[in-house]
Amino acid sequence: MSRRSLLRALGAGAAGATLAGCGVPAAFVEPGDRAGHDSSATDHTLHFANWPLYIDTDDEDESKRPTLDAFSRRTGISVTYTEEINDNDEFFGKISPALMNHQQTGRDLIVISDWMAARFVRLGWVQEMDRAKQPNVAKYLDPQLRTPAFDEGRRHSVPWQSGITGIAYNRKKLGHEIRSTGDLWADDLRGRVTLLSGLDESFALLMQGNGVDITRWTADDFHEMCEQTEKRVRSKHIRRFTGNDYIKDLATGDVLACQAYSGDVIQLQADNPDIEFVVPEEGAELWAESLMIPNLARHKRNAEKLVDHYYDPEVAAELAAWVNYVCPVPAARDVLASSKDEETAALAEDPLIFPDDAMRERLAIARDITSEERMDFAKKWNGIVGL
Repeated sequence: MSRRSLLRALGAGAAGATLAGCGVPAAFVEPGDRAGHDSSATDHTLHFANWPLYIDTDDEDESKRPTLDAFSRRTGISVTYTEEINDNDEFFGKISPALMNHQQTGRDLIVISDWMAARFVRLGWVQEMDRAKQPNVAKYLDPQLRTPAFDEGRRHSVPWQSGITGIAYNRKKLGHEIRSTGDLWADDLRGRVTLLSGLDESFALLMQGNGVDITRWTADDFHEMCEQTEKRVRSKHIRRFTGNDYIKDLATGDVLACQAYSGDVIQLQADNPDIEFVVPEEGAELWAESLMIPNLARHKRNAEKLVDHYYDPEVAAELAAWVNYVCPVPAARDVLASSKDEETAALAEDPLIFPDDAMRERLAIARDITSEERMDFAKKWNGIVGL
């Protein structure tokens, strides 16, 4: 299942989504009640929950994770690493009972998408990190990722990896370039276009195609986007809505152009150099999946050390070379560029890992959907998508 998949229907995740959407007062945790007893000084362990395939592994032994193993050797902290996060809402449902009832989750560090991280921050379910003890984060965090609307100053979250939601297309089969979101609606693409089914994944790029500043979009912008999408569904211009299965459609040629994630396209290009990724002229969404420390975590200090470890440019470069998403540590670029391995050094010049200045000017972080908006907006979008 995709790391960036979203709730597909209101079924099993409904309780968690409703709780967060309505901002149930009983669920909110006051600042003074978020910290637990920190055993880091005497218990050199921590529990790190992440998504599958989201950390470097050894080529000969997949059970080994070089950057994580290096942290343990350097600090003496043993890390229990679990790949248990397959869907943001599913994971929300798994740990929300403990958090809303002021109980430990059993995890010291988690990675969730920023739109979900916004819920955790609003509910007071995560702790502030001590930046004085994280010099690498303070020095090397990408300036463009420092000030998301949901977490001013990134006090509660630190990007693990970042990415871009843009357009992927098969230039050879299409026969011409795509430069803007509006190009998706050309007659020669009728029935050969897919969009992402998740509301949080889809809306920003479509609004940007209308010239909207997604850092301050309005309800009117949302409804206009929905009306346009509905018309394109009825006219059968949009083939379907997808999760990460757009990768297969694009690779086989069933689809010629689609909404896509930058990290996926890097992998596709390795097998098919005719696949191109576009940051449209009107702009694309820059997003992140972030590290957070849940309330009452028993090893907060150890978790802060691990976060800072991954902001060492040498470590960030090693991770970036494996996962191929936008690296949140720009200084890692020089590390990769100096590599004696030509393939590794070439990654430093890939704008989908290290966006250049021209691309960055077209990237923006969307304001998140508020708790008051979410239920009605999700219902509207899911009706269009057919969820």
